[in-house]
Amino acid sequence: MADAPAARTGRDVVEALMADHREVDALFAELEGGQGTPEHRRALADVVIAELVRHSVAEEAYVYPAARRALPDGDRIAEHEISEHADAERTMKELESMDPADPRFDQLLTQLTRTIRHHVQEEENNLFPRLRAACDPQELVDLAGKVESAKRTAPTRPHPAAPDRPPANRLLAPGTGLVDRLRDALSGRPTSREDLHARRS
Repeated sequence: MADAPAARTGRDVVEALMADHREVDALFAELEGGQGTPEHRRALADVVIAELVRHSVAEEAYVYPAARRALPDGDRIAEHEISEHADAERTMKELESMDPADPRFDQLLTQLTRTIRHHVQEEENNLFPRLRAACDPQELVDLAGKVESAKRTAPTRPHPAAPDRPPANRLLAPGTGLVDRLRDALSGRPTSREDLHARRS
């Protein structure tokens, strides 16, 4: 069953995921501008990582299984997308502990930005239109609810060794997410734009 916001607005999973894409790209653009203190750039990178991890976990739990069911080449597409997520997650793991004053910080950020923008382009030009054509509109709204629900309990830190296919990922992600959120709270690590605004005020 779709969560209440998705059900009320009728927003489908493609719209929900594309909104995530726009948010992450805005964060990348801010980081690419090179403005702000090293602490602010570190905080921005932490928010990017948290947004990407939540998004990836939700896609792997619900969107790619839907693609496998709905598309004749869905298995191939899903495996390709999961492989790209794994590449990005390894980069995020390195970036997670990197000091923004270290030259590797910007190198890793550039690598991550390039990987994610390529991934977004593929999804928006290929996977998303094909899902819309192959799936019932209500199924896509229901998927949006499942994605939003999964993001609320998903990890906020990269875990490259974690399962990325159902059912194991659906079973383990909420527990890992709980631990991550506790660590974030204890360390003061920001995981959203709201957290960034709270730090400034």
